[in-house]
Amino acid sequence: MSKRVLDLFGVFVLLPIVIIPYLIISILIKLTSKGPVLHWSDRIGQNNIIYKMPKFRTMYIGTPDVATHLLKDPAQFITPLGKVLRKTSLDELPQLWSVINSSMSFVGPRPALHNQFDLKELRTKEGVHLLKPGIIGWAQVNGRDEISIEQKVVLDS
Repeated sequence: MSKRVLDLFGVFVLLPIVIIPYLIISILIKLTSKGPVLHWSDRIGQNNIIYKMPKFRTMYIGTPDVATHLLKDPAQFITPLGKVLRKTSLDELPQLWSVINSSMSFVGPRPALHNQFDLKELRTKEGVHLLKPGIIGWAQVNGRDEISIEQKVVLDS
């Protein structure tokens, strides 16, 4: 069975399970902050092609478009509900759409932001850019934002 078939099977198994939390989260986002429910982030996909990745919006409108760790005071930009969504990774649920449209897989290196040029360069050098990005990846399991980009690339390759 191909990875694509497994990805699609996983999505269609998960959809009935996540539909109620998806609706509840959407309502809570609308009730607690101004702006759209989803944030469509420009990400670097397979072969370094930029694509739009959906996430539940966890930051206020007008937040600079950079990685959270590069913000001077990230806490001021994250909504109260966003803190919970990020901590539980529920903000990632809309990425099931990216699996359906084949821009992502369940398992693969986490997609870099379009402006994370240092990570893009290292991944290209190591051939990681040839892999389809995933909702979850080995580097994320082994440290997420607590590890250096060099370590991420090693774990992802």
